[in-house]
Amino acid sequence: MKKTNAHRPLRAMLLVLLLLSAGCDNSGSQPAVPATPAADHEQQSLSGTILMLTNRIDLIENGTMQGYADQFMKKYPEASVEFEGLSNYATDIMVRLSTKDAGDVLLLPVNLPAKELDYFFEPLSAEMSAGERFTTFAAYDGRRYGLSTGTTTSGIVYNKKAFKQAGITEIPQTLDEFYAICAKLKQADITPIYMNYGAVWPLREWGNNMVNYMTGNPDYLNDMVHENAPWQLDNEWGRLLGITRTIIARGYAEDELFSNNWEISKTKLAKGEAGMFLSGNWTIRQILDAGAAPEDIGFFPFPYDNGLKHYAPLNPDWFIGVSKFSRNKELSMAWVDFLVHETSYTAEGFLPLDGNAEPSMEQYREFLSYQPELVEATVQTDTFIDMANRSKLSFASGDYIQELIAAPDLQKAFDGLNEKWEEARALTDTK
Repeated sequence: MKKTNAHRPLRAMLLVLLLLSAGCDNSGSQPAVPATPAADHEQQSLSGTILMLTNRIDLIENGTMQGYADQFMKKYPEASVEFEGLSNYATDIMVRLSTKDAGDVLLLPVNLPAKELDYFFEPLSAEMSAGERFTTFAAYDGRRYGLSTGTTTSGIVYNKKAFKQAGITEIPQTLDEFYAICAKLKQADITPIYMNYGAVWPLREWGNNMVNYMTGNPDYLNDMVHENAPWQLDNEWGRLLGITRTIIARGYAEDELFSNNWEISKTKLAKGEAGMFLSGNWTIRQILDAGAAPEDIGFFPFPYDNGLKHYAPLNPDWFIGVSKFSRNKELSMAWVDFLVHETSYTAEGFLPLDGNAEPSMEQYREFLSYQPELVEATVQTDTFIDMANRSKLSFASGDYIQELIAAPDLQKAFDGLNEKWEEARALTDTK
């Protein structure tokens, strides 16, 4: 998945009221009958042009998306699909939805409360959504509004040649061992780990993404709504931010911290000029596309403490659905169904959607060999999303993690977050 940077960090959270007002035209209407893809005998009648908004700019630029569209046109000769890539998808899509200018097909925002899905998206038919793994996501009141485009986990993507050059012969199983290999990589004049601090969005892995699974409790974030002060130095937030600050303080991260070097960083890892990323398995495909040989790239769970057992997440990737404001909903439904079920789109660097299927990625088989305990994600509750919006904390973009990493006094920075959170909790029903 081509991830995005965040040049307008808090804007998405401030637009929630706009989103709600944008959906009011539909709030009093009768429930729509879920659209279904056209049957074979109706193929010739589907025509027109639809627009898909996506974060996968890489797949637009390399022609992959157009290739899928060409396959679709063989099935529906009078139809065509156009694409628009958003480089800051998590924030920009909220703006586009608020103005009802979100194309026909799009990825569902992660910070939109489930109760508002019907304002902006068409419900899918039971046939389209049959077999979905993450059943609590993209759904509300018994209706499904999006299909999962992939299954991911997170860990350390690494270059085996860089490890060999630095004299690293064992994969670290503890945090102290992880720091030790960082020191060896630095001594070998290799950037130990690219945090992509300047790109901002990758920092989500160093914040709420990891906090939500490192205890083995996939509802860790959801449970924060019952606390006035969830950010503490002696809990998961403090321990994780301590790791990030240690990495930077010891010079283990990239030198140009404030530059957005996401594309450059992939090339550096592919060449072995950088040793590691903390990221999702979707990154592996992009590292290979940047020039790495498959046998040179590995993947292991991040050892976030010195314990013998570590958790790793099992998450859905973005969900894809049809805009409520599309003027060609039937064609849009057919495209979503085709893209997810009849192309390789959901296999572009992801794990099998079917949990019983054997993963084809050698790197993921290596990952599993270290026996992490996989924690299947649960959907963020509307209460959590409401509180995040009220407190203006951009969990979807990662900029607040950047601020915490750079804070002169982490406790004081935590106090500021807790104050906002307590104020939001006082205005929110957390029962």
